[in-house]
Amino acid sequence: MSVFLEERHLELKRRTQAFADAAHIEREHDPRVLVSGMAGADLLRACVPAAFGGLRDKVELRDLCVVRAALGYRSSLADTMFAMQGLGSYPVTLAGSDEQKRALLPRVVSGEAICAFAITEPEAGSDVSGVSTRAQKDGESYVLDGAKCFISNAGLATSYVVFARTSDDKHKGLSAFLVDGRAAGLGIETVELIAPHPIGNVSLRGVRGELIGAEGDGFRLAMETLDLFRTSVGAAAVGMAARARDEAIARVKTRRQFGKALAEFQATQLAVADMALDVATATLLVLSAAHRIDTAGGGSVDAAMAKLHATEAAQRVIDRAVQLFGGQGVVAGVIVERLYREVRALRIYEGTSEIQKLVIARALLR
Repeated sequence: MSVFLEERHLELKRRTQAFADAAHIEREHDPRVLVSGMAGADLLRACVPAAFGGLRDKVELRDLCVVRAALGYRSSLADTMFAMQGLGSYPVTLAGSDEQKRALLPRVVSGEAICAFAITEPEAGSDVSGVSTRAQKDGESYVLDGAKCFISNAGLATSYVVFARTSDDKHKGLSAFLVDGRAAGLGIETVELIAPHPIGNVSLRGVRGELIGAEGDGFRLAMETLDLFRTSVGAAAVGMAARARDEAIARVKTRRQFGKALAEFQATQLAVADMALDVATATLLVLSAAHRIDTAGGGSVDAAMAKLHATEAAQRVIDRAVQLFGGQGVVAGVIVERLYREVRALRIYEGTSEIQKLVIARALLR
């Protein structure tokens, strides 16, 4: 691990683990309390540059990964809230005006602002160029009309980055806007998922927003943001998989069948070995990708490989853990049952597994 992480990343990892262990975040279901707690532990500083209260001169992917892995081990809700502080503010970090940065980024660090990233629409999920929400310039601001779906922190966010069309050009017609969570014309419909997650559909009817960067920058800002945070999804998956592995090992050592512990059966040992291998390879691929992106300018393919392998591996590990728990593994409230529900979305959001395969293949065949 030290090959990819420097002492400053390891210190942040230790600090995050201490917070996660001491704060009992597994039992906390209020997103605002989690954001406030992470702000108090200085974890949200990893989401913004030092000039606005952050940890480093620029946002480092390795910081995001060590925090998300440690939070994911304990609470997928805490992981989500941390990730959204970064995802929902990073377009402003990349291209916002000085005024926009000063107004938002310090409040991201303090937890006063809760962020959302609104790009997905009913006809624009994997196909970002399919966004149909429109933005029309009106004086110093823009007026937005359209609908977004499956938006994390919908209704909770104080600040939304919304992607909308300023022209019909497939890619150059997409622009990014900063929208206040209390803006007139902003409508919210809550959606319930199989796992606790603040999410909903957002309607925009004459909503005013501020342009981030220049008109036509939206596609680039969306891709740069997703490329950075996509790898960190893999890190969250690693944390969840590691928890399932540990829970399963503890279980098979104590559960007895046919007069002996499950751990004594060869089939159990093979399953545990497969789980350990999946966690180890996913960890290495995520950290390798994060190191490369931070230091050598890696991009879409590194992120795609890390996210694809780690999320698919986590699904396998958690499924095996449920199997080793037997009937207890599908009882509501058992940790592996919770992980089984929570991990499923990771193979869909920020680019499905199928899209990641296409990104990898097209780069190799180009």
